[in-house]
Amino acid sequence: MSNFVDYVKIFCRSGAGGAGSAHFRREKFVAYGGPDGGDGGSGGSVILRGNSQYWTLIHLKYARHVFAKNGEAGGGSRMSGKSAEDQIIEVPLGTVARDAETGEIVGEVTAHGEELVLLKGGRGGLGNWHFKTATNQAPRYAQPGEEGLEGAFILELKVLADVGLVGFPNAGKSTLLSVVSAAKPKIANYAFTTLEPNLGIVEVRDGHSFVMADIPGIIEGAHEGRGLGMRFLRHIERNSVLLFMVPADSDDITREYEILLGELREYNPELLDKDRLLAITKCDMVDQEIIDHLKTTLPAGIPAYFISSVAMQGITELKDALWSVLNK
Repeated sequence: MSNFVDYVKIFCRSGAGGAGSAHFRREKFVAYGGPDGGDGGSGGSVILRGNSQYWTLIHLKYARHVFAKNGEAGGGSRMSGKSAEDQIIEVPLGTVARDAETGEIVGEVTAHGEELVLLKGGRGGLGNWHFKTATNQAPRYAQPGEEGLEGAFILELKVLADVGLVGFPNAGKSTLLSVVSAAKPKIANYAFTTLEPNLGIVEVRDGHSFVMADIPGIIEGAHEGRGLGMRFLRHIERNSVLLFMVPADSDDITREYEILLGELREYNPELLDKDRLLAITKCDMVDQEIIDHLKTTLPAGIPAYFISSVAMQGITELKDALWSVLNK
C-alpha cells in the first residue's frame, strides 16, 4: 500500500465554553457579601497548522475524529475557569480544506507554521459579578458557556513545486527527475510506474535551485477521472511552470501535446495561463536527421528542447531555460 495519501475526510468538534459561576462571597464577618462568581474558560478550537516536515496526509487516515475539550466552569472569588487547549492538526504545505457538505473552500495552508482555524471554540460564560447593578445588587444568575461547533471537512493535498512535469505514462518524466535532482523515483518501461508525486530539488548555476514534481502520467479522459485522473491533475494546479514531455519516437508530437493541453483545459482552464515548455525526450534513440525533421513539425508558440536524460543531452540548456522562466 502506498504511504502517499493526498485526500482525507475528517470530522471535527470544537470545545464548549465553561459556564460562568453564580457564586456569592461568604465570609464569617461579611453578612451580605456580593456576587463574586468567576467567568468560564473558553473551549478548545480545531486548527490546521502547516508543517514543512510532512509531505502526506497519511497520519490523518486513521485519526479522522478530532475533538477539542470543553472549557472549565468559573468558581467563587472571581476565579476564572481554565480554557481548554486547542487541537492542532499538523498538515503538509499545500493542504486545502473544504466543507464536506457544501464543497466550499474554507482555506489553505501554504507556509510552515501558518494556521487555519477550522472550528472556533465556544466562549466561556460571564460570572454573576458582571451583572451587578445599582438596582440589582445580588444577581443570582450567570451566563452559560457557548456551545462548541462541529463539522466534516475534506483535506486535499496539492503538491507545491515550481515545475510540474506533464506527459503520458512512459514519457521519461521520472528519468529526467532522477538525473537533474537527488530524487529516486521508481522507473520502469510500463505505464503508471509513478503512482504518486515525487519531488526533487534541481540545482542550477550559482547555487540557485528550484523544486520539480514528477506527477503520475496523464491519459486521454483524465479530466473525467480515467487512469489516475483527478489525483494527477490536482497536483498540477500548484506548479508555476509546466514542462510538457513527449518522446522523440512518438507517432505525432503535436497531437500528443494537444491532447495533454486539452486534458488540462477540461479540468481547469486557468492551468493554460501558466508558462509552458516542451521537452522532446529520448533523443538518444534517434539520429540528427530525424531531429532536424521533427523541428519542422513541432507545435507553435511553445519553446521546445531536445533532450536525453540517459545521455545527458540538452539537460543543462533545459534547466537554464526553466530557471529563466521561473525568474522572468
